Amino acid sequence: MRMRQSINQFETAFEQQKVLEQRRREQLRTRAVNRSRARRVTRSQQQGKVRFSVLAVCLIVTVVLVTIAMFEALLFFMS
Repeated sequence: MRMRQSINQFETAFEQQKVLEQRRREQLRTRAVNRSRARRVTRSQQQGKVRFSVLAVCLIVTVVLVTIAMFEALLFFMS
């Protein structure tokens, strides 16, 4: 009788441990997914800032070049 109780206790403890490990694995998986998502969002924001900066610089350079070309053309036609 005592041996059956100890086996039952062992099985109960094993089942409880199994449930705890499953919960722990699920929590770890959820945390990993959240960290991955946060890294992806951060990377996307940084890339967006860089792309916007490059676009702004290109626009400014284009405006400067067109302005210089207009004044050179005006100078050429006026003289």
